[in-house]
Amino acid sequence: MKRLLHRIPGGFKSVLFVFAIGGGLILHFYTQNVIDDLRQESRSFVLFYAKMYARAVETESVEDLNFIFDKIILPTHFPMIYTDANDSPLLWKGIGIDPEDHSDNALFRVKEMVVSLSKEFDPVIVHYQDMVLGKLYYGDSKLISKLRLLPYVESGIVVIFILIGFVGYSNIKKSEQRHIWVGMAKETAHQMGTPISSLMGWLEVIKSDKIITDKSLIEEIEHDVERLEQVAKRFSQIGSKPNIKKQNVTGTVHDTIEYLRRRLPHISRSVVINEHFDQVPPVKVTPELFKWALENIIKNSLDAMDKDNRVVDVFVKHDKTRNTVIIDIRDNGRGMDLRQKRHIFYPGFSTKKRGWGLGLALAKRIIEEYHMGRVYVKETKPGIGTVMRIELNV
Repeated sequence: MKRLLHRIPGGFKSVLFVFAIGGGLILHFYTQNVIDDLRQESRSFVLFYAKMYARAVETESVEDLNFIFDKIILPTHFPMIYTDANDSPLLWKGIGIDPEDHSDNALFRVKEMVVSLSKEFDPVIVHYQDMVLGKLYYGDSKLISKLRLLPYVESGIVVIFILIGFVGYSNIKKSEQRHIWVGMAKETAHQMGTPISSLMGWLEVIKSDKIITDKSLIEEIEHDVERLEQVAKRFSQIGSKPNIKKQNVTGTVHDTIEYLRRRLPHISRSVVINEHFDQVPPVKVTPELFKWALENIIKNSLDAMDKDNRVVDVFVKHDKTRNTVIIDIRDNGRGMDLRQKRHIFYPGFSTKKRGWGLGLALAKRIIEEYHMGRVYVKETKPGIGTVMRIELNV
């Protein structure tokens, strides 16, 4: 799993929050619009019933009145109370009170419902000529009542999903951070391992009481001490303001390659690193951090080669059109497929069984955040090789 932890954009939380709020508002307004349409339709039904009732009254037919109420009004799904002109209940439905119960207690409860319904909608007046025959009080149907709760239910679901997203995002970030810390510890041990081992060997020579007369041995000890000092400087500069100097990067690239050449027997066998340097203008770099980034990129190329004839070509050139210094690292290794190319700079992603997936991620951060440059896969083909490119502004 550690190799599948990929960096999530920093604005993820904000985007998720805005998306959730926007979706919630859209759902709310859409639902409210549906409710308004249903309410208008309900009022149209009530007006229609009122007209039918008035028409039946004109015929003075009790059978017609009963037919209208029993066959037309009762099958509806919204609460309705028909009163006389003085608001005394005569007929009702859908209010939770038996329409056949006309006891004093039932009538009292119906009158309370009349007051309640009147607060929701104005009653529909039933006329006969200029005389008020009665009033139809009505309210929202059960469906509309459920729909009125829908925006709140939707908002609750959205909030739950936001919380789940935040918790999941936080857990992924924490896991990634733990992974990076472990990886940094491993990287520190790896960086310091070689010079420390070498120094321990020289220490054994000194303990043997042999007089060291070979100046090359002393120089090697000095190189190891310088390497330890360099590792300490690199880690001390991570997270702090870089000390950027304008200089020609050709020398820095050459020094990095020379250091890797001395370590080639430990890194990989039968590897040739070729240098192709053009005249380039100076650029602003932090030497220690830039060497670290370049070293990680070249080591990645070395690790990617599994052929007998292994070659790495390093090009330094000047793009006058864009006024940038370009460093290309080309290898004839395994190459990458589309998925590997897309994820190659993600912290924790590695194609090596024992890799921690921090080298290229660290190189990208150093180049892009500390030097305001670019590093990317210029081209790659499975089985052919890869070209990594660094661009630095002049």
